[in-house]
Amino acid sequence: MNLYIDCIGGIAGDMLLGGLIDAGAPVELINVELSKMGIPGLRVNVERVSRHALDCCHVTVTWAGPVHADEPGHHPEHEHAHRPYVHVRDLIARAGLAERVQTRALRTFELLAVAEGRIHGIEPDAVYFHEVGSEDSIADVVGVAVALELLGVDDVRCSPLPLGRGFVRSAHGMLPLPAPATMELLKGIPTEGVDIAKELVTPTGAALVAAVSSSYGGYPSFTVTAIGYGAGGRDLPQRPNVVRAVLGKPDRLAVPSVSATEVIVLETNLDDCSPELVPDAAAAAMRAGALDVWTTPAFMKKGRPGFVMSALARRSNMQAVADAMLSETSALGVRMCAYERIELDRSFILVDVETETVSVKLGLRDGAIVNVAPEHDDCAAVAAKLGKPVKEVYARALTAALAAQRR
Repeated sequence: MNLYIDCIGGIAGDMLLGGLIDAGAPVELINVELSKMGIPGLRVNVERVSRHALDCCHVTVTWAGPVHADEPGHHPEHEHAHRPYVHVRDLIARAGLAERVQTRALRTFELLAVAEGRIHGIEPDAVYFHEVGSEDSIADVVGVAVALELLGVDDVRCSPLPLGRGFVRSAHGMLPLPAPATMELLKGIPTEGVDIAKELVTPTGAALVAAVSSSYGGYPSFTVTAIGYGAGGRDLPQRPNVVRAVLGKPDRLAVPSVSATEVIVLETNLDDCSPELVPDAAAAAMRAGALDVWTTPAFMKKGRPGFVMSALARRSNMQAVADAMLSETSALGVRMCAYERIELDRSFILVDVETETVSVKLGLRDGAIVNVAPEHDDCAAVAAKLGKPVKEVYARALTAALAAQRR
């Protein structure tokens, strides 16, 4: 599935999340994933609002007061927690999120930390988040990553971003608009100036766009399948303060679009790398944006046993994945080749196994279900709670999902 982010009134994390929920991402499943973050009561709530007569989804975030006293970054004097970047990163990394959800969320906060570090002249790991480290920003970023996964979004294209001028009050005092962190994040992203003295693009919104988008410009060539409108908190008189999330299937009859269908395979031969380091290299490649990583046994020169490490990535993440493979292995080079692939659309349903819930992934082709697969991490967690073998929970979840599809 492809996504086009139409930034009609700018973009913020809550606006994009609202648009994705309005386009079909189940808020119940998003809240299930947010419950893994270790922030008591963290959840997103939705309401219907009107922006210039457009019916929109508006998202708010709630949580149960202060965070736990033993949570990294907790300060008793702050009801609304602000956190160091390294603690936000650890919070996401230990939440047990799906691989691509974790990768997208971590990439977003990494870009924010790099931008803040450049502005203040410090290393990213020394950055202390204020507004973007709060509970609602964490919920927005992780919520967007979860929503993209629930909708089966593999490729994202974004419109040019509208930028106004003026000033905004922050933890650092009065800052010019666009905020300095926003401007850092928008390097290489098309923008358009508008005569509105308001913050139209927030740092979180800019970071999400930079983290998940592979291309920018006008509408892609695809068949529209769903549309969602996410509203910001203000109702601007000049234009609707909304983000339009447009989902679509790539047009297979059109000239192939690099952003829609192209994938890059990166490979390197290894005969002097400890096998113990391979999982670390694979994890680093996934964090850098790889869609998949695998190894294949091989006989190398001089008859040495070795293996080929391969990674699949979008062109936009190709360099980052190559850097990860080179830095985490003994490789001296990485070869690359472009391919096109046909992809199933994906959606998720929830099924019950005794007293617990398991998420099940559906693979669809032209609207017909082709594959049904319970999420292994959910099955493992439920098996541990019920004292059952994982294979039994998996089989019962699969049976329940198939029965639900027949009804």
